[in-house]
Amino acid sequence: MSRTDLPGSSAPSAEGQPELKRVMGPGLLLLFIVGDVLGTGIYALTGQVAGEVGGAAWLPFVIAFAVALVTACSYLELVTKYPQAAGAALYVHKAFGKHFLTFLVCFTVMCSGITSASAASRAFAANLVTGFGIDAGNTLVLLIALGFMCLVLLVNLLGVTESLKVNVLLTVVELSGLLLVVLISGYFIAGGNADFSRAVAFETASDKGVFLAVSTATSLAFFAMVGFEDSVNMAEETRDPARVFPRVMFTGLGVTGLIYVLVSVCAVAVVPVGRLASSETPLATVVQTAAPDFPISDLLPFISMFAVANSALINMLMASRLLYGMSKQGVLPPSLSKVHAVRRTPQVAILFTTAIAFGLITFVSLQPDSPVVALLGGTTSLLLLTVFAGVNLSVLVLRRDRVDTPHFRAGRLLPVAGALTCLYLVLPWSSGRPADQYRIAGVLLLIGVALWAITWLIRRGASVSDLDRPDETAHH
Repeated sequence: MSRTDLPGSSAPSAEGQPELKRVMGPGLLLLFIVGDVLGTGIYALTGQVAGEVGGAAWLPFVIAFAVALVTACSYLELVTKYPQAAGAALYVHKAFGKHFLTFLVCFTVMCSGITSASAASRAFAANLVTGFGIDAGNTLVLLIALGFMCLVLLVNLLGVTESLKVNVLLTVVELSGLLLVVLISGYFIAGGNADFSRAVAFETASDKGVFLAVSTATSLAFFAMVGFEDSVNMAEETRDPARVFPRVMFTGLGVTGLIYVLVSVCAVAVVPVGRLASSETPLATVVQTAAPDFPISDLLPFISMFAVANSALINMLMASRLLYGMSKQGVLPPSLSKVHAVRRTPQVAILFTTAIAFGLITFVSLQPDSPVVALLGGTTSLLLLTVFAGVNLSVLVLRRDRVDTPHFRAGRLLPVAGALTCLYLVLPWSSGRPADQYRIAGVLLLIGVALWAITWLIRRGASVSDLDRPDETAHH
């Protein structure tokens, strides 16, 4: 088997299955990226980032944007070189040719999508009870989060065209919410009520220096910048991906990075850091502080619900497509690549990823005094930063693999810088991450190892059975 072939690729794993429909042009892809990057991170975690570094909450977002931009260049080289749905797992396998490593990368990326969607579901529930003024306990919030995931499941099963139409609607709503935050904050600032001195003030925890506090906040803020990598898993559903992806991805990241800086500066200028950090709905707090008598300010919790709903939908869409792509290549069981004959959606992969999300939301929510959104968001960035380091290294290894089609080139310096930065933000002594994030990630990866072992044993048993069969040629 060639290093550039995925295990089992010599024979289709889902023979006779219909191909995915290419429905995404530049406009839909841009809205997909913007809608995925904007969402849970900025709507739910602005307060936690401010809690780490004080009023300079914009700085971790800027650093996270720079890290994301460098890694995006590596993704662009690989997706335009290999426009297939499997994404990071495909790139790592082509570079290193190790079945076990490929499986772990696949499972890690899938888990990052599920942890992100799970964080979004919890944020959705928190905004819902805030919007309606319900004095809800943890159990009710958990039930709302699970019910919301059922809705995501239904939309995902309907089809990619329907899912993308919902994505367009939700992206417009979440953009309007962020513009509302900026405009109302601007009105408050113009009235001389804001305190811009907070925007350059570092207020770190007593046991952290400025550098470690910024690293910790950046590790958390990076959750707000993830999403661009989901788009490569839609490559088989995008028209002319080699031409479309580079300009659309750079545009999407530029738009979201600018919005993040504006929103974070406005937030700390309007609301004192302590109050912002303690709020589960920080942007709703900003609007209600800046314009308490403005009727539309009461709508922000509901707009936030739409924003985090978009993140959940896109991440679950990505996770199911990732499993579909790897199953199609023979790395995962062939049942995961089954496509609905009418809707043309990977129905088994969708049901599988949703079941894991249910278990994760329930387990984390039932832990005492657990900051669910921050914990799941931090776990998402931990998983993805590890994968991003592998993708950056894969670019360098795959330079020797020549293809005939034109593709984007990231150069040599950017992938090296990206790999080193991602690894730095993964290490516990440099990133200051809570230990619970490593525990959740470890449990998820252990599940992946167990599934890999089961798959290996099944394949090994099938191979032994083939050897035990009588040689039919001996009878001729």
